[in-house]
Amino acid sequence: METKDMMLMSMLAVDKGESEGDREEAEGTQQENGRLVLADDLAEREAKGLTSGSGQQVSNGFTSSTPQSPREGPGTAACSGEMAPDPGGGTGSSVPPGGLRTLVVQHTSLERPRETWSKKMDFLLSVIGYSVDLGNVWRFPYICYQNGGGAFLLPYMLMAVFGGIPLFYMELALGQFHRSGCISIWKHVCPIFKGIGFAICVISLYIAFYYNTIIAWALYYLVSSFRPTLPWTTCNNTWNTVNCHQYLSTDYNVSWSNSSTSPAEEFYTRKVLQVHLSPGLHQLGPVNWQLALCLFFIFIIVYFSIWKGVKTSGKVVWVTATFPYLVLLVLLVRGATLPGAWRGVVFFLEPDWQKLLSTTVWIDAAAQIFFSLGPGFGVLLAFASYNPFHNNCYKDALITSTVNCLTSFLSGFVIFTVLGYMAEMRHQDVGDVAKDAGPSLLFIIYAEAIANMPAATFFSIIFFLMIIMLGLDSTFAGLEGVITALLDEFPLVLPKRREWFVLGLVCVCFLGALSTLTYGGAFVVKLFEEYATGPAVITVVLLEVIAVSWFYGTNRFCNDVQLMLGFYPGVFWRICWVAICPCFLLFIIISFLAYPPEIRLFNYDFPPWTTVLGYCIGVSSFICVPVYMVYYLLSAKGTFNQRLLKSITPVPSDNQYTDYIVTNAV
Repeated sequence: METKDMMLMSMLAVDKGESEGDREEAEGTQQENGRLVLADDLAEREAKGLTSGSGQQVSNGFTSSTPQSPREGPGTAACSGEMAPDPGGGTGSSVPPGGLRTLVVQHTSLERPRETWSKKMDFLLSVIGYSVDLGNVWRFPYICYQNGGGAFLLPYMLMAVFGGIPLFYMELALGQFHRSGCISIWKHVCPIFKGIGFAICVISLYIAFYYNTIIAWALYYLVSSFRPTLPWTTCNNTWNTVNCHQYLSTDYNVSWSNSSTSPAEEFYTRKVLQVHLSPGLHQLGPVNWQLALCLFFIFIIVYFSIWKGVKTSGKVVWVTATFPYLVLLVLLVRGATLPGAWRGVVFFLEPDWQKLLSTTVWIDAAAQIFFSLGPGFGVLLAFASYNPFHNNCYKDALITSTVNCLTSFLSGFVIFTVLGYMAEMRHQDVGDVAKDAGPSLLFIIYAEAIANMPAATFFSIIFFLMIIMLGLDSTFAGLEGVITALLDEFPLVLPKRREWFVLGLVCVCFLGALSTLTYGGAFVVKLFEEYATGPAVITVVLLEVIAVSWFYGTNRFCNDVQLMLGFYPGVFWRICWVAICPCFLLFIIISFLAYPPEIRLFNYDFPPWTTVLGYCIGVSSFICVPVYMVYYLLSAKGTFNQRLLKSITPVPSDNQYTDYIVTNAV
């Protein structure tokens, strides 16, 4: 026992009088503080993997003349100051009466300690709340029945396994290992690609400009639901037209034609959006003050949920991430009991295998799984950076991505039972029920179905409350990604003023969203959704995968994962990161450029100049990448070859397991 103690002590060089030694060493080395952990059983487990350089100072936070614990006697100070050489040439110490205990010192920076999640479930619910958003409820069901129902599930699963989940896993591992946001992380990966972080922040701002407007629409519906008769049930309102056809489940004599409009459609287009007052994007009209008030209230909720960091947002998601599942189950049971619901389920599950021969199906599957899981928006990097170093992010990636896909399937059943019900009432095919994709599926078709149900007020309230919570989770995550990135990039200025910085960011998002609150705001939302974010973020993620797999190196990245988790990623993951994921993303980009979407909304065909405008907005974010590359090469010192070598050489991360040093102390 005494020999083992002497060997452990020989790992460290301890001078007489730690206080004087620390003051002399401070001029030549970086000062560090220590977090002390007493662990009697750690000596044998850590001695093999931990080494220390010669002359390394270890301070336990006390001066050599101060007792370290109440158990120590008066002779402790003398013992700590008397060192004797051991036979091996190291430095030894006499053993005091109290015996020796193992002391683990974790060296940390004198900088402000990084915030962490209060509980593991806070992290999991935050990631699930981020990835499970409004797109799972409206985009997946629409794309599914547009591409042949059940046949779409095959390409969807293949794209998830070989493209979406590996990207999801990679971002969680990157953020957890380097403990940095999407901007500062690149100095540890490949410095010349730092522009990717700035591009991600710009894209996140564009998303905040229009995404929260959709939540404001849902809030308007929620407030309008607190009345005995829902306002989109009847056709005798001031906003209705002669084409409005009112019918209930008992009205079998109502004839439905292609020119007919439902009360729900006219409430959405003429009362909420008032889009009939705008001729198009060239004349948006004034701001709708009611929607502006709803959006203002949404941003108040957002601010007080994220202003203190993940400590507060991690508690909010316990409600916002779990309540939607309760509502989905209630709506599934209710929808399954409606007449004609089986028609929607059959349409959802019956595969049309001929559709698989169309490239459009595979393009839609790849795009859907990518935007559903959400890599490339900086959120996964930010959330994972607040995890403990040895957290099993591999298991987290599998759990959260599986929950995301299962939620899409559950939402599909919830939506398709209602579509079958609507088709039964209108005497139409299921595929002809929804005229418009996107939010219209929720605010027109589902709202109309709710109006025809018993207890319509109750179901309307819980449904639109669910929509609001699904949207809020994603908003929390998107803005937290930007906040974490900028706080890590400017650690001496912004962290001390986080509350004011978050307030300024929320104000910028509100002002940027004003164009989406006008009478033609729905056209702006559609333009942002189709052009401003999609192609840009996919291109950014492609560069991210290339930088990590080819420049940083898959072997180095896998070694990082092994250091965190204790096991080396398998061949499947390495092949996906090196080859399959880049091909997956390149396939989406080429398909988008080869088949640009034809945008149409509410019988309004977007003119050609809007396509140019959309691409310009998208390029405005992506341009950060080449601009920073040029700036880095011009501002670096040395010859061009030296600059180029420095630009692709990562700076070692400070947050590694080798910070632990084991010694013996009384």
